Amino acid sequence: MTTHPSADQSSWATTPERGSLPLLRFMTWCSLKFGRKATRIALHPITAYFLLSSPESRLSSRSYLERALGRQVRWTDLYRHFFCFASTIHDRAYLINRRFDPFEFEIHGEHLLEQGVGLFMMGAHLGSFEAISAVGKQNAGLRVAMLMHEANARKINEALLSINPQSDQEIIGLGNLDAMLKVEARLKDGYAVGVLADRTPGNETRLPVEILGRTAMLPTGPFRMAALLKRPVIFMTGLYLGGNRYAIHFDRLADFSAVQPDERDQAIKDAISRYAGLLDRYCKRAPYNWFNFFDFWQDPQE
Repeated sequence: MTTHPSADQSSWATTPERGSLPLLRFMTWCSLKFGRKATRIALHPITAYFLLSSPESRLSSRSYLERALGRQVRWTDLYRHFFCFASTIHDRAYLINRRFDPFEFEIHGEHLLEQGVGLFMMGAHLGSFEAISAVGKQNAGLRVAMLMHEANARKINEALLSINPQSDQEIIGLGNLDAMLKVEARLKDGYAVGVLADRTPGNETRLPVEILGRTAMLPTGPFRMAALLKRPVIFMTGLYLGGNRYAIHFDRLADFSAVQPDERDQAIKDAISRYAGLLDRYCKRAPYNWFNFFDFWQDPQE
């Protein structure tokens, strides 16, 4: 059964972002000027502030961690969850500016990128996309165009330019009539199209799946686009392991290249089910990397 999101499911999209572009520019300047080790000290008071001043995010964190950890959640777990998020945000300053030397990357499934010409890469708000992108920038044969909803595309573009005015990350905004044409053109040009496919701000059709033992509603749109364009799909995530270490994982997810029209709906459902299974696996493997700080789990609506 598919359904449309309730108001609660898309509430994250109407929550104002905390922080400002001038502050982001200042923090980026400090990070690049004084180095990662020195500026990471500031993450502790920042983490403590947001943990104490964000009751709804704190409640969502606790609810998620109880499922991912399978035990009672302590304040130290909440702090670690918020600190992991702050760490990946801090590391953006270096990764977007192509300063990869401070980091250690372990890469799993890199051979799947060999078929990177014209495929979809489906991720989630799990870990760091910038860490994944760093692998692509070091691999001259992989070019990635990100697909996201228009409002998010504007925010991300502003943030990227604040961090690096020469940022060359291409972002395609959904909501425009020519979005599908742009995606198809980039695929034909040899790009991979990246999508964070775990949430949407719109009234998009969703499919109920099970993640960490509870029902979650996942949008079908990214998978339907991949199916209509008859493209292979791989799953991607860049998990922060603490310190300066990231683990980049690529997993085979689906191949719609030979799917017939009458098989499309079932193939999409199967792909979303595999995607949910991978989210479940990596949430358990690296539980503090889940960055959906809202009530993600919803019961299906009739």
